[in-house]
Amino acid sequence: MNEKFIKFDVFGKSLSIKRQDRQSDQPQWLLFRDSGTGLRSRIHEVIIPPELKETELAGYLDDIFHENATAKHSQVLKLT
Repeated sequence: MNEKFIKFDVFGKSLSIKRQDRQSDQPQWLLFRDSGTGLRSRIHEVIIPPELKETELAGYLDDIFHENATAKHSQVLKLT
């Protein structure tokens, strides 16, 4: 399993995404909320289409979470 986490600042919230490649199932993207202390909790309510490329993730997060935008936090930024 790939342990690479892709980190994002999503309108001021720290989220990360990991690609999970299963041998018997289609690969999937997993979304996590980052605590800032090294702990992550899975966000099960958001399903990221498995066919999305890594370069498309920020745009998808923007589409899903755009209602959380504020004047101070107006965009989704890829951190790593």
